Amino acid sequence: MARENQTVVTEFTLAGFSNFPDLKIPLFLVFSLIYLLTLFANIIIITAIRLDRNLHIPMYFFLSILSFSEICYSLVIIPNMLANLLREKKTISFIGCATQMCIFLGFGCTNCMLLAVMGYDRYVSICKPLRYQILMNQRLCTKLVACSVSLAFIFSTSETIIIFTLPFCGPNKVKQFFCDMAPLLQLACGRNYIGEIVIFILCVLVVFCSFLFILLSYFFIVNTVLKIPTTAGKQKAFSTCASHLIVVVVHFGCASIIYLRPKSRYTLDEDTFISVSYTMVTPLLNPLVYSLRNKDVQIALKKSLGKSSCTQRM
Repeated sequence: MARENQTVVTEFTLAGFSNFPDLKIPLFLVFSLIYLLTLFANIIIITAIRLDRNLHIPMYFFLSILSFSEICYSLVIIPNMLANLLREKKTISFIGCATQMCIFLGFGCTNCMLLAVMGYDRYVSICKPLRYQILMNQRLCTKLVACSVSLAFIFSTSETIIIFTLPFCGPNKVKQFFCDMAPLLQLACGRNYIGEIVIFILCVLVVFCSFLFILLSYFFIVNTVLKIPTTAGKQKAFSTCASHLIVVVVHFGCASIIYLRPKSRYTLDEDTFISVSYTMVTPLLNPLVYSLRNKDVQIALKKSLGKSSCTQRM
């Protein structure tokens, strides 16, 4: 009977940007613009890599998968957030909340693992250049992507099941603009200490282990590059890693702040600001960094845009 009386929450209310009621329209316009730019930039990157045969190598294959993952990652959160900025009633069903969390975490974990895989690709390219094509063959690249996606969604599904099997019987206002782990754990009536430990361990495995793998890759990369006799050779080697490093620092920086800090440190305004950074800015940063810093991508983009303009004229 006690259990039956507790299961009263059938939907959640998203706090969103309720602390900024006068900024709803400006925020809607700014976020809409960022979202459209994110979709456009990532689609352009995928199209350019698809059309240019010079980019049919592992590094750009992983980049195109990362761009697709970023599109899905944004799609799960931002359209609903934009709609809620204009709605009076900002609710999401219990099942809808669980689904949103599972998919969002799945693609978030996928991005972490893909960045680790891209770090490994850079390691093989620089440290084992003569064996690069043999080691990083198409079959292995496909397997690495498949394993990354599979593991990511196993982790996200496990975390979602642990959270949504908790009893929610009191307040249902989520202090966030989407269904995220930390604010939902605060709403649970009971505590599952073992479950919370499992969630933390899974977060550490995804975030910390992926980042550690990237650090190890770059340790060997730096060690190899320092042995190159010419300055031009060193600069060329480092330039192939610069774009990846920038994306890694921003992505893992935001993920660590959100998922690996003490629960007592949560505040609505700070969390909202950080969440906007990793749900909106990071997906846009990836194609911008690679298109601005990578000459091969720039050439491919010019070719793609040139072909499209010629087609329109015809």
